Amino acid sequence: MGFLDTLLGKTRLPKATVDNLFAISIASVTMDSQLNLKPSPVAALCFKPIESSQYEAARTEIEDLLRLSSRETGSTYRLVTDEYRFTWVILEDPDFEDLVTGVHLVSQTLIERGFGTYLLCAVFRFGNANPSYWVYNFKQGRYYPFVPAPGKTRDTATEFRMRSLLEKELPVEKDPGMWYPLWGIPL
Repeated sequence: MGFLDTLLGKTRLPKATVDNLFAISIASVTMDSQLNLKPSPVAALCFKPIESSQYEAARTEIEDLLRLSSRETGSTYRLVTDEYRFTWVILEDPDFEDLVTGVHLVSQTLIERGFGTYLLCAVFRFGNANPSYWVYNFKQGRYYPFVPAPGKTRDTATEFRMRSLLEKELPVEKDPGMWYPLWGIPL
């Protein structure tokens, strides 16, 4: 942002970035060994609704890429629209590396097609019965933990433990005020 933009009060949305997305692959080993949280065979990418004919072309391209990728990796995918009209690309694969690669592929395609500002987050689930999540915020290029508890509350003690354990391996958002809860994650 330039000097005049600052004076005139103009702001720009930060660009979506996928640079740090692959760090979760290494962190998953630590999650397993230190917290006994194994990566689940499911991950998701969430983006805001897009009303555009160009988006339909991008969506078709994404689905074509996912079909091709599925043949190679054995991954499955589905697109879900939640109650707030956000679109979720949900990927399933027993190989965690394939999940990370799939999320990267879809997000990079959206960015290349000019829809990067619509990307909200990628979500990686760990554990089964009481899941914990690492959420990648595309605008900030950083991860944060999210551990839902009963009654739409959060297990903040576990979230802070996750952060302290993995902040050397993951680019973790330092401000807990930016750790937005994602109630109703369709994973």
